Amino acid sequence: QMCEKFTVCENSMEMLLRNDLNLPKVTEEDGHCSSVPDSLTFLSFQDKCLRKISSGLYTFQTYLEYIKETFASEKQNVESLCYSTEHLAHTIRQMVINPDEVMIPDPATRESLRAKLRSSKTWIEKITTHLILRDFTSFMEKTVRAVRYLKNTRSYSA
Repeated sequence: QMCEKFTVCENSMEMLLRNDLNLPKVTEEDGHCSSVPDSLTFLSFQDKCLRKISSGLYTFQTYLEYIKETFASEKQNVESLCYSTEHLAHTIRQMVINPDEVMIPDPATRESLRAKLRSSKTWIEKITTHLILRDFTSFMEKTVRAVRYLKNTRSYSA
């Protein structure tokens, strides 16, 4: 939709220049949250993976709130996405051995990020929105794979 409505597409030069958002990612350092080293470290591996996912979801909330402000035509859908993301972050946090270890951005950090995002020019807003949604989609795809994998592995190891 972003490409069609606002002519903001993957190959846009502005996209390459603007991608300094430091959005959460599930990376190789996280073991892709899908390849367990051995059965002795499974619980710590699972815990690390779930902490990373929950922290990433909490971080994405600020970005999604920004999209809600700037993508007015989809406000209701984005509100639903914000609520669902918060609920999922909370649910996964409860699965962590020590939920207090999940990194949740504090109000000052969130406000600083909001201010940075709001300071963008109008033409950059569209690109920023596209980048956030693209990376959120990628993060969620990896989250779904990881949770499925961990759920299936846990049921076999239990």
